[in-house]
Amino acid sequence: MQVIFKLYATLQDYLPAEAKKTNSFPLEVGPGTTAQHVIEQFQLPQKLCHLVLIDGRFVPPAERATRVLKEGETLAIWPPVAGG
Repeated sequence: MQVIFKLYATLQDYLPAEAKKTNSFPLEVGPGTTAQHVIEQFQLPQKLCHLVLIDGRFVPPAERATRVLKEGETLAIWPPVAGG
């Protein structure tokens, strides 16, 4: 099945080269794939996965290993961001 995978800010460095212009790409995942599986697949540092959203809804850290992705959903991950 296919989901859209998006990484923002400094996490964009973990995207394949062809996806860096749009910060997203379609990702084929198997049944039962969770947000945590994708984080591990792309070797994203856990401490940088501050804000994890599936279709715009926050997924708390305690639910990332159990929230199964569904066909057509968008998984977006933001690092901690500071501003002023």
